[in-house]
Amino acid sequence: MTTQPAIQQPPVPPRIPNIQPLPDPPTGLDRMRQIPHIARNQEMLQHHFRHRPDVLVSGDGYFCRIAAARSGWLKPDCVVAFGVNPENILDRNGYVINEVGKPPEFVLEVGSPSTGRRDVLVKPHIYAGFGVAEYWRFDWTGGEYHGAPLWGGRRAGLNYRPIPLQRNAAGLIWGRSEALGLDLCWDSGHLNLYDPAAQRYLEDLHHAAQRADAAQAAYALMEARNAELEAELRRLRGETP
Repeated sequence: MTTQPAIQQPPVPPRIPNIQPLPDPPTGLDRMRQIPHIARNQEMLQHHFRHRPDVLVSGDGYFCRIAAARSGWLKPDCVVAFGVNPENILDRNGYVINEVGKPPEFVLEVGSPSTGRRDVLVKPHIYAGFGVAEYWRFDWTGGEYHGAPLWGGRRAGLNYRPIPLQRNAAGLIWGRSEALGLDLCWDSGHLNLYDPAAQRYLEDLHHAAQRADAAQAAYALMEARNAELEAELRRLRGETP
Protein backbone atom coordinates (compact mmCIF):
# COMPACT_ATOMS: atom_id res chain seq x y z
CA MET A 1 0.00 0.00 0.00
CA THR A 2 1.44 3.36 -0.99
CA THR A 3 1.41 6.19 1.51
CA GLN A 4 -0.32 9.44 0.65
CA PRO A 5 1.91 12.52 0.53
CA ALA A 6 1.41 15.02 3.33
CA ILE A 7 -0.79 17.98 2.48
CA GLN A 8 1.33 21.09 2.08
CA GLN A 9 -0.24 24.06 3.83
CA PRO A 10 0.34 27.55 2.38
CA PRO A 11 2.98 29.47 4.33
CA VAL A 12 1.67 32.00 6.83
CA PRO A 13 3.09 35.51 6.44
CA PRO A 14 5.29 36.50 9.39
CA ARG A 15 3.86 38.44 12.31
CA ILE A 16 4.34 42.18 12.27
CA PRO A 17 5.67 43.28 15.68
CA ASN A 18 4.52 46.33 17.63
CA ILE A 19 1.27 46.93 15.77
CA GLN A 20 -0.92 49.47 17.54
CA PRO A 21 -4.50 48.19 17.71
CA LEU A 22 -7.25 50.25 16.18
CA PRO A 23 -10.00 51.41 18.57
CA ASP A 24 -13.05 49.25 19.12
CA PRO A 25 -15.90 49.99 16.70
CA PRO A 26 -19.03 51.54 18.24
CA THR A 27 -21.98 49.30 18.98
CA GLY A 28 -25.71 49.92 18.87
CA LEU A 29 -29.05 48.31 19.61
CA ASP A 30 -29.27 46.95 16.05
CA ARG A 31 -26.35 44.66 16.83
CA MET A 32 -28.47 42.71 19.31
CA ARG A 33 -30.50 41.28 16.40
CA GLN A 34 -27.52 40.85 14.10
CA ILE A 35 -25.05 39.24 16.50
CA PRO A 36 -26.58 35.71 16.57
CA HIS A 37 -26.46 35.51 12.76
CA ILE A 38 -22.97 37.01 12.56
CA ALA A 39 -21.57 34.77 15.30
CA ARG A 40 -23.11 31.62 13.84
CA ASN A 41 -21.71 32.34 10.37
CA GLN A 42 -18.22 33.05 11.71
CA GLU A 43 -18.31 29.94 13.87
CA MET A 44 -19.15 27.69 10.90
CA LEU A 45 -16.51 29.25 8.66
CA GLN A 46 -13.81 29.18 11.34
CA HIS A 47 -14.47 25.48 11.93
CA HIS A 48 -14.54 24.77 8.20
CA PHE A 49 -11.13 26.42 7.66
CA ARG A 50 -9.62 25.33 11.00
CA HIS A 51 -6.82 23.38 9.27
CA ARG A 52 -5.75 26.42 7.24
CA PRO A 53 -3.50 28.64 9.40
CA ASP A 54 -3.30 31.20 6.58
CA VAL A 55 -7.06 31.90 6.56
CA LEU A 56 -8.68 34.76 8.46
CA VAL A 57 -12.36 34.57 9.40
CA SER A 58 -13.34 37.60 11.40
CA GLY A 59 -15.89 40.36 11.78
CA ASP A 60 -16.79 43.59 13.53
CA GLY A 61 -13.27 44.99 13.20
CA TYR A 62 -12.37 47.98 11.10
CA PHE A 63 -11.66 47.60 7.39
CA CYS A 64 -9.77 50.27 5.48
CA ARG A 65 -7.13 50.82 2.85
CA ILE A 66 -4.79 52.96 4.96
CA ALA A 67 -5.05 53.27 8.74
CA ALA A 68 -3.98 56.92 8.78
CA ALA A 69 -6.93 57.94 6.58
CA ARG A 70 -9.91 57.83 8.94
CA SER A 71 -12.41 58.50 6.15
CA GLY A 72 -13.75 55.41 4.37
CA TRP A 73 -13.39 53.04 7.31
CA LEU A 74 -15.97 50.24 7.30
CA LYS A 75 -16.94 47.57 9.84
CA PRO A 76 -17.90 44.42 7.89
CA ASP A 77 -19.93 41.74 9.65
CA CYS A 78 -17.71 38.99 8.24
CA VAL A 79 -14.39 39.04 6.41
CA VAL A 80 -12.60 36.01 4.94
CA ALA A 81 -9.07 36.31 3.58
CA PHE A 82 -6.66 33.65 2.34
CA GLY A 83 -2.87 33.71 2.42
CA VAL A 84 -2.62 36.09 5.39
CA ASN A 85 -1.41 36.06 8.99
CA PRO A 86 -4.64 36.15 11.05
CA GLU A 87 -2.80 37.12 14.26
CA ASN A 88 -1.50 40.31 12.67
CA ILE A 89 -5.01 41.36 11.68
CA LEU A 90 -6.67 40.37 14.96
CA ASP A 91 -3.98 42.18 16.96
CA ARG A 92 -4.65 45.27 14.85
CA ASN A 93 -8.41 44.99 15.52
CA GLY A 94 -8.99 45.53 11.83
CA TYR A 95 -8.04 44.75 8.27
CA VAL A 96 -5.71 47.40 6.82
CA ILE A 97 -5.10 46.57 3.17
CA ASN A 98 -1.77 48.34 2.75
CA GLU A 99 -0.41 46.51 5.82
CA VAL A 100 -1.78 43.06 4.93
CA GLY A 101 -0.70 43.49 1.30
CA LYS A 102 -3.97 42.38 -0.30
CA PRO A 103 -7.73 42.78 0.10
CA PRO A 104 -9.84 39.95 1.54
CA GLU A 105 -11.58 37.60 -0.87
CA PHE A 106 -15.00 37.68 0.82
CA VAL A 107 -17.13 40.15 2.76
CA LEU A 108 -20.62 39.58 4.19
CA GLU A 109 -23.03 42.14 5.61
CA VAL A 110 -26.07 41.21 7.73
CA GLY A 111 -29.09 43.48 7.37
CA SER A 112 -30.24 45.89 10.08
CA PRO A 113 -32.48 49.00 10.22
CA SER A 114 -29.55 51.40 10.50
CA THR A 115 -27.17 49.80 7.98
CA GLY A 116 -29.42 48.13 5.40
CA ARG A 117 -29.65 51.04 2.96
CA ARG A 118 -25.91 51.69 3.14
CA ASP A 119 -25.20 47.95 2.63
CA VAL A 120 -27.10 48.12 -0.67
CA LEU A 121 -26.28 51.56 -2.08
CA VAL A 122 -22.87 52.57 -0.71
CA LYS A 123 -20.77 49.63 0.41
CA PRO A 124 -20.66 47.74 -2.92
CA HIS A 125 -18.72 50.61 -4.53
CA ILE A 126 -16.35 50.90 -1.57
CA TYR A 127 -15.66 47.16 -1.33
CA ALA A 128 -15.18 46.92 -5.09
CA GLY A 129 -12.79 49.87 -4.96
CA PHE A 130 -10.87 48.09 -2.20
CA GLY A 131 -10.57 45.02 -4.46
CA VAL A 132 -12.79 42.58 -2.49
CA ALA A 133 -13.52 39.66 -4.84
CA GLU A 134 -17.00 38.83 -3.51
CA TYR A 135 -19.56 40.84 -1.59
CA TRP A 136 -22.63 39.16 -0.06
CA ARG A 137 -25.68 40.47 1.79
CA PHE A 138 -27.89 38.41 4.08
CA ASP A 139 -31.21 39.75 5.38
CA TRP A 140 -32.71 37.50 8.03
CA THR A 141 -36.08 39.32 7.72
CA GLY A 142 -36.47 38.15 4.14
CA GLY A 143 -35.82 41.55 2.57
CA GLU A 144 -37.01 44.29 4.92
CA TYR A 145 -33.51 45.83 5.16
CA HIS A 146 -31.81 44.78 1.92
CA GLY A 147 -34.78 44.40 -0.39
CA ALA A 148 -33.97 40.69 -0.85
CA PRO A 149 -33.25 37.77 1.51
CA LEU A 150 -29.85 37.01 -0.07
CA TRP A 151 -27.62 38.72 -2.60
CA GLY A 152 -24.10 38.02 -3.80
CA GLY A 153 -21.84 39.71 -6.31
CA ARG A 154 -18.47 39.11 -7.95
CA ARG A 155 -16.26 42.11 -8.53
CA ALA A 156 -16.38 43.64 -11.99
CA GLY A 157 -14.39 46.86 -12.05
CA LEU A 158 -15.73 49.28 -9.46
CA ASN A 159 -18.95 47.36 -8.86
CA TYR A 160 -20.27 43.81 -8.53
CA ARG A 161 -21.94 41.55 -11.05
CA PRO A 162 -24.79 39.65 -9.33
CA ILE A 163 -24.20 35.97 -8.67
CA PRO A 164 -27.10 33.83 -9.96
CA LEU A 165 -29.33 32.55 -7.17
CA GLN A 166 -31.57 29.52 -7.21
CA ARG A 167 -34.88 29.04 -5.41
CA ASN A 168 -37.04 26.01 -4.72
CA ALA A 169 -40.68 25.55 -3.81
CA ALA A 170 -39.83 25.28 -0.10
CA GLY A 171 -38.45 28.84 -0.08
CA LEU A 172 -34.76 27.91 0.02
CA ILE A 173 -32.55 30.45 -1.79
CA TRP A 174 -28.90 29.73 -2.54
CA GLY A 175 -25.90 30.79 -4.60
CA ARG A 176 -22.31 29.64 -5.07
CA SER A 177 -19.40 31.53 -3.53
CA GLU A 178 -16.35 30.77 -5.66
CA ALA A 179 -14.18 32.54 -3.09
CA LEU A 180 -15.22 30.15 -0.30
CA GLY A 181 -16.04 27.10 -2.39
CA LEU A 182 -19.39 26.98 -0.56
CA ASP A 183 -23.06 27.64 -1.26
CA LEU A 184 -24.69 30.36 0.83
CA CYS A 185 -28.30 29.40 1.57
CA TRP A 186 -31.14 31.52 2.97
CA ASP A 187 -33.51 29.16 4.78
CA SER A 188 -36.38 30.51 6.90
CA GLY A 189 -34.37 33.47 8.14
CA HIS A 190 -31.15 31.54 8.72
CA LEU A 191 -27.93 31.59 6.71
CA ASN A 192 -26.70 28.05 6.12
CA LEU A 193 -23.48 27.07 4.36
CA TYR A 194 -23.33 24.04 2.11
CA ASP A 195 -20.11 22.30 1.09
CA PRO A 196 -20.67 20.88 -2.44
CA ALA A 197 -17.42 18.89 -2.30
CA ALA A 198 -18.46 17.04 0.87
CA GLN A 199 -22.17 17.22 -0.06
CA ARG A 200 -23.22 18.40 3.38
CA TYR A 201 -24.11 21.53 5.31
CA LEU A 202 -21.58 22.99 7.70
CA GLU A 203 -22.56 22.38 11.30
CA ASP A 204 -22.94 25.05 13.93
CA LEU A 205 -22.57 24.36 17.64
CA HIS A 206 -26.30 23.83 18.07
CA HIS A 207 -26.48 21.13 15.40
CA ALA A 208 -23.24 19.53 16.58
CA ALA A 209 -24.65 19.36 20.12
CA GLN A 210 -27.89 17.86 18.80
CA ARG A 211 -25.92 15.20 16.92
CA ALA A 212 -23.82 14.45 20.02
CA ASP A 213 -26.95 14.17 22.17
CA ALA A 214 -28.58 11.84 19.64
CA ALA A 215 -25.46 9.65 19.52
CA GLN A 216 -25.33 9.54 23.33
CA ALA A 217 -29.03 8.61 23.52
CA ALA A 218 -28.54 5.87 20.91
CA TYR A 219 -25.55 4.50 22.85
CA ALA A 220 -27.52 4.49 26.12
CA LEU A 221 -30.38 2.67 24.39
CA MET A 222 -27.95 0.08 22.99
CA GLU A 223 -26.39 -0.44 26.44
CA ALA A 224 -29.82 -0.92 28.01
CA ARG A 225 -30.80 -3.42 25.31
CA ASN A 226 -27.54 -5.35 25.79
CA ALA A 227 -28.22 -5.51 29.51
CA GLU A 228 -31.70 -6.91 28.84
CA LEU A 229 -30.30 -9.54 26.46
CA GLU A 230 -27.64 -10.59 28.98
CA ALA A 231 -30.26 -10.90 31.71
CA GLU A 232 -32.48 -13.01 29.42
CA LEU A 233 -29.51 -15.23 28.50
CA ARG A 234 -28.70 -15.83 32.17
CA ARG A 235 -32.34 -16.70 32.84
CA LEU A 236 -32.35 -19.25 30.02
CA ARG A 237 -29.18 -20.81 31.40
CA GLY A 238 -30.75 -21.02 34.81
CA GLU A 239 -28.17 -18.75 36.31
CA THR A 240 -29.17 -16.87 39.41
CA PRO A 241 -28.63 -13.11 39.29
